[in-house]
Amino acid sequence: MSLVRRAVVEDAQEVLRLRQVMIDSVNPGASTEWQAASLPALRTRLADPDGSFAAFVVDHPERPDALAALVVGTLEYRIGGPGRPGGVLGYVFSVATDPDARRRGYARACMDELLEWFRERGAGHVMLTASPDAEPLYASMGFTRDTTPSMRLYL
Repeated sequence: MSLVRRAVVEDAQEVLRLRQVMIDSVNPGASTEWQAASLPALRTRLADPDGSFAAFVVDHPERPDALAALVVGTLEYRIGGPGRPGGVLGYVFSVATDPDARRRGYARACMDELLEWFRERGAGHVMLTASPDAEPLYASMGFTRDTTPSMRLYL
């Protein structure tokens, strides 16, 4: 049985906490004031399991009511083109693991679930922006560097 599950409305506050962990990793000391304004929209998106937004999480093994890891993605439509005639692509953002739960494979497990979600919905490829620390994980999953800072995995 997988440790990964789809995030639900009740996870919204923890999703925002882990998003802040990710933000702080690239911008230490960043403001958290944005969270209150983001919470209602996040709850709406988490309540719609058939929408274009998905978050996959792992519950923290040592802290009840806390999340250990998070991966969030959206489906986007762009006019089709070579290699993507249907025009659907996936975009990954907010990949974060609680500092005391790292190196356990949680982010990879969440990414695997999100990639499957993208495949099931017809995404032709997936894009993300990788920090230097995260790039080895994504490369090991098949993502390649573009000429821009984003990476892409063809599904």
